[in-house]
Amino acid sequence: MTISEGDKIPEATLMHMTDKGPAPMKTSELFGGKKVVVFALPGAFTPTCSNQHLPGFVRLADEIKAKGVDAIACLSVNDAFVMGAWGENQNVGDKVLMLGDGNGELTQKLGLEMDGSGFGMGTRSTRYSMIVEDGVVKKLNLESNPGQAVDSGAERILEQI
Repeated sequence: MTISEGDKIPEATLMHMTDKGPAPMKTSELFGGKKVVVFALPGAFTPTCSNQHLPGFVRLADEIKAKGVDAIACLSVNDAFVMGAWGENQNVGDKVLMLGDGNGELTQKLGLEMDGSGFGMGTRSTRYSMIVEDGVVKKLNLESNPGQAVDSGAERILEQI
C-alpha cells in the first residue's frame, strides 16, 4: 500500500556518509520534530536524477529552507558510499542530505518501489517528493513521467511550502 498524505513515516534505518564513514540515521531522527523536504529517485548518477532532480533542489535549497524547512534529504536505493560520491560530484555541500536506502527498507515500507530490472537496476524507488512535518506526510508528489522531475521537482515543492 502506498503512503498517503496524513500518514506517518514508518521507522527505518537509512545510511549517510560522514567524515568517519557510513553512519545510520533512523527516520525518527530525520523527521521527528522537524519540517523536512525529502525527494527520492531511481538512482544516483542516472541521467534525469543527475541533470534535473538533484540539481533543482541544490539550486533552490536556500529558498526552500528560508520557508521554514529544517532539512532537505535526497533518498535513493543506493549505498551510502555511492550517495556520498554522487553528492560530491554534484557539489551538494550541506544543502541536501544524501541518504542511502541500500536495502530498499524505507522505500518498500512506503510502497513506493519500482521494478527497474528491465534496465539492470533491480528494485528501486519511484521518483517522488514529500513535505514531512514531525514525521507526518503533509504533501506527496508522485512523478507522472519517471523520465522527468516536474511533478516532484524543487519548483513544485517551493510552491507548496
